[in-house]
Amino acid sequence: MTAYGSAARAFAELVHRIPADAWERPGLGEWDVRALVGHASRSLTTVLTYLQTRAEREDVTSAAQYYRLVTPEALGIDPADVAERGRQAGRDLGADPAAAVDDLVAQTLEAAAAAGDPLISVIGGQGIRLRNYLPTRVFELVVHSLDIARALDLSFTPPPDALEEALVLAAQVAADGQGVPVLMALTGREPLPPSFSIV
Repeated sequence: MTAYGSAARAFAELVHRIPADAWERPGLGEWDVRALVGHASRSLTTVLTYLQTRAEREDVTSAAQYYRLVTPEALGIDPADVAERGRQAGRDLGADPAAAVDDLVAQTLEAAAAAGDPLISVIGGQGIRLRNYLPTRVFELVVHSLDIARALDLSFTPPPDALEEALVLAAQVAADGQGVPVLMALTGREPLPPSFSIV
């Protein structure tokens, strides 16, 4: 919860630094900056939404397992639908995206802090404990905050606790099938191939 709060607040602070004329600039892939920010903000809105659900069984027992089992690719979701959700989330931020993100951060952190550790139902109807879902949202907030900063040439350093959690999760995901090339790269022995990704 602490790292999630750090990542969410850092994301909100970064959004405040986006120039007024930059929202339609290229963001990431087919997203402009507004859509990229919208997609990142879904790491807040999904928590709010999923906190209203309860699952009957725990299908996913770790954040790393989430990235193996509960992803658009694993669930057969069309990437075009994912892209459109990002665009819609960007539109939903309205005329003052920074204020909208501030409100989302406040609402989400308050709700998550009060929730305890419920067994929630996430995409695909999979049950997962909140404590295992939040690290996936830390990862998304950290990575997409870096994407936003890079797209606009803004300086940004993730909070240490959020960055560490994101890196640990990345290593855990990589260990399932891609651990050797990642370890070799991290120890300076071999470079990773172009566009290598663990997700």
